[in-house]
Amino acid sequence: LDRGDEVVAVFCPPDNPKSSKPEVLKEAAIARGLVPLQFASLKSAEAAQAMIDSKADICVMAYVLQFVPQELCKIPKHGTIQYHPSLLPKYRGPSAINWAIALGEEKTGLTIFRPSDGLDEGEVILQKEVVIGPDDTLGKVYFDHLFPMGVQALLEAADSVVANEHQEIVQDESLANYEGWFGADAAQIHWATHITQIYNLIRACNPAPGAWTKFGEQKVQIYDAHKHVAPTFASVKGKPGEITQITLDSFFVACNGGQIEVLKAKGAAGKVTAAELAKELNLEIGQFFNL
Repeated sequence: LDRGDEVVAVFCPPDNPKSSKPEVLKEAAIARGLVPLQFASLKSAEAAQAMIDSKADICVMAYVLQFVPQELCKIPKHGTIQYHPSLLPKYRGPSAINWAIALGEEKTGLTIFRPSDGLDEGEVILQKEVVIGPDDTLGKVYFDHLFPMGVQALLEAADSVVANEHQEIVQDESLANYEGWFGADAAQIHWATHITQIYNLIRACNPAPGAWTKFGEQKVQIYDAHKHVAPTFASVKGKPGEITQITLDSFFVACNGGQIEVLKAKGAAGKVTAAELAKELNLEIGQFFNL
């Protein structure tokens, strides 16, 4: 809209009665004077007819959780393109950024591709790379890089497709991997694992879903942290999960290969500084988080 394109239809998922959060795309459409279309299923004849009636030149999709059949994708004059926040065929699936950071990748990126009935398997139209810094969190990688780059990449790809100046490259299935939702099980901290894995996990879960551990029965989610790698095995202080130091701003937890310095975390009272959490839980040196 800002560059003068005509948006002829906006398809949004139905409102979720269990959620108090507004549907972001729906709210944005209404704010710009557009009437959002909400179908329980995009496989319905009504959804197909709405797409036909729109007379769209191209359909653009991002973060679509409803199944979109090929019949619907092919209705616009130049078909449909889709955004995915990884360098396909790596990290197909709904939590691509979380997994890339958690598994220690030093780069990721975005892909604009032709959606197919398979999950993130269609032909690639455009890709852009993003460096993952050693301390970058999920929030930084997405909001500072993949989100703004993605908007521009979708516009660039849409223009090239409409002008018939694009290429479509089949994904190499030998390089493909799929990762599911990065849920609570994946976000649990195991203090006996290596410090690099724990630190990567904390970064991958910040701001969501929040890497978590337990102090007794109290669940604690860790957000901001530093890692302090021990130069030798013998110089590692404490046992895995042990609180080794409490300062005015933070507390330290031992793990395999060093210590994690916790700066911001969330307990029963919500997200607070590590010092506030230490007071809330009455933390003492020598106590342990659950392994």
